[in-house]
Amino acid sequence: MGKKSVSKGVIKDIVIVAVGVLVIWIGLQIAFGTQNPFYVVASGSMIPALEVYDVLIVSGHEPFDELIVGDIIVFDRPSDHNRVIVHRVASILDEDPRTIRTKGDANPSSIPGTDFPITDEEYIGKVAYTLPQVGYITQLLKPPINYVIIAVVIGIMIFKQFAKRKKEKELSFTDPMDSENPDTIEELSGIEKIEGDAEYSESTELENIEKDVESSEAKIDAAKDTSEEPKKERKE
Repeated sequence: MGKKSVSKGVIKDIVIVAVGVLVIWIGLQIAFGTQNPFYVVASGSMIPALEVYDVLIVSGHEPFDELIVGDIIVFDRPSDHNRVIVHRVASILDEDPRTIRTKGDANPSSIPGTDFPITDEEYIGKVAYTLPQVGYITQLLKPPINYVIIAVVIGIMIFKQFAKRKKEKELSFTDPMDSENPDTIEELSGIEKIEGDAEYSESTELENIEKDVESSEAKIDAAKDTSEEPKKERKE
């Protein structure tokens, strides 16, 4: 029964974390208007503007038609769409349909099939913010490190559930006479005191009654003696 409760608790924690991450991720997608708002710079083609392992926050709300020369954008490589590129807009090649050419700041020239032709189909978004060197964390989270972290998190959840169950058992089996419950002991002591006071009161009342009886008998005897003395004197 205990194992089932622990398992349910762990599953509940995992579901809460998963739902929380999902909600945050969906919120970021809506806020930045792109399926993936975060990208890590993997090459030095944009040095010194962007360094390797910089994290880019990309906004998809910037319309492709409003891009100008000098904007840094993220797009799929036009030749095969199998790689994401981040380069700077170098020129506008055509307006109908709009086509642009890009170039890496560290590259001597634009590369055909990589830097152009870029259309709205390849465009992902414009770089809105840069987080310098944060991308090192992604290197640390590569296998097997990420699996170790996941295992540690799950282990903490399981330990928390066991500790919670143990605490509940200790609370349910607490001895009412235990020193950790001073209120209970004080109550019991009070009861004993009351009982003792009651016994003392009863014994005192009995003693007083006995004394009253003895006193009454003594008065009666004294009254008899005084009533007999005048009779004796008359006879004489």
